[in-house]
Amino acid sequence: MRKVLRVLRNIILGLLVMILIILAGVFVYHRIKISQEKVYLKNVPGQMVEVDGHKMHVYLEGQGEHTLVFMSGWADISPYTNFLPMAKDLSDENKIVIIEKFGYGFSDVVPGKRDFDTIIENDREALRKLGIEGPFVLCPHSYSGFEATLWAQKYPEEVEGIVGMDMSVTSWRESYVEDANCIFYPIYRVCRGLGITRLEGADLETEEDKMLYALIEKKEMNKNVLSENKSAGKVCDEIDSMPLPTAPTIQIISKELAEMDPEGWIGGHQALVDASVDGKLIKLDCGHYVYMDELNRVVKEIREFLKAL
Repeated sequence: MRKVLRVLRNIILGLLVMILIILAGVFVYHRIKISQEKVYLKNVPGQMVEVDGHKMHVYLEGQGEHTLVFMSGWADISPYTNFLPMAKDLSDENKIVIIEKFGYGFSDVVPGKRDFDTIIENDREALRKLGIEGPFVLCPHSYSGFEATLWAQKYPEEVEGIVGMDMSVTSWRESYVEDANCIFYPIYRVCRGLGITRLEGADLETEEDKMLYALIEKKEMNKNVLSENKSAGKVCDEIDSMPLPTAPTIQIISKELAEMDPEGWIGGHQALVDASVDGKLIKLDCGHYVYMDELNRVVKEIREFLKAL
């Protein structure tokens, strides 16, 4: 019996050593590839502005009476890429600003907690240093809805209007807190850091594909993104402790999330519309990324909204 146990022990130890050797090889390969992929991240499309001692990427385009600030959903690897088609459509008559928060796109990953009060102050500082003056039309998608709502509550004079694109609302607080405790995200971060995610492979045909892949392997699910997710409960409580913004708003919501929780999702957005001096709720038969799935319709609604301001 002892001989059998000794053999099993040796087999298990051998397997562990083999796994460690493979992981070490994958990690070394990953680090080599990250170094090689820097070439795809050299040509920054926008401007890098120093905020709190770190570099934040902000893309600017167009001129006009209104300044539209596009703010991305949680964990979007490249807000610039996602918003660019809409920015191109609207830049003929408006100044367009795409903010890549710390931890997103070309912006640095920074130390410290990423609660929404900090995020707002960082973004406001970036705009000030670039000489971009308000009031702004905040255009948040998904999680950035928290930032836009809090921004309008704390600094109402800086917010001309809010274009919510399936933006997060406090009526979903329990879902956000539950999601923040999901063990998958930190596990994925470890796998990405070790290079295990590279084993999936990728079909990289264009320079944009290569740039996005480089960003994914370098910083997807980084500590800033995870910290932001952890602050959902806190920001919901903070928003609910103050009256909702009165700034004019259109809230564009998706069928996808409305069907998951009609009362909570539709009701949360209707509350924002009701609090507004001039609010409108628009329901689209599409997925959560409303500005991608229904680009032309969203652009049309934004143009009409801006004419009424």
